[in-house]
Amino acid sequence: MHSNPEPSSWITRFAPLVRPGAAILDLACGGGRHARWFCARGHLVTAVDRDVSGLEDLRAQPELELIEADLENAPWPLPDRRFGAVIVTNYLWRPLFPRIIDSVDQGGVLLYDTFARGNEAYGKPSNPDFLLEPGELIELVRGRLHIVAYEHGRIERPHPAIRQRICAVRSDRPAALGVVF
Repeated sequence: MHSNPEPSSWITRFAPLVRPGAAILDLACGGGRHARWFCARGHLVTAVDRDVSGLEDLRAQPELELIEADLENAPWPLPDRRFGAVIVTNYLWRPLFPRIIDSVDQGGVLLYDTFARGNEAYGKPSNPDFLLEPGELIELVRGRLHIVAYEHGRIERPHPAIRQRICAVRSDRPAALGVVF
């Protein structure tokens, strides 16, 4: 996928919903742009990827847990763990959807931002296996998390692409969220 040292604007826009100090799961973390961003803001971050070498410079940081794991061909590396936020960007492996949702703790936030159908016109990914269908993230969370915001469409930055994004929370009191975006 595309590397970008800046965190996703979607992630930073909804980061205020994450409880201060909450544990963060940065799934398929790549070079760790979101892990770095949340660590700098006082969160304990678990960063998972099949190659975590992009975070070697932070390995000694006590607020960062690095887990090298093949998310597509090995057992789920985080059984029974829950997080105050689960961050997924530029990654899609549909068999993980149930695990991702189960990893969001009560009061926690799911922030998902990846490529969608139509991105073929802009380059990679172009394989439909790695492009979300319209409304797919809504269906993913339906009945399990409360949707705060959802987008599907063309973005211009950091480069033109078709993206689908969702911010959803696990709450038994959605009216108490008091969130308007």
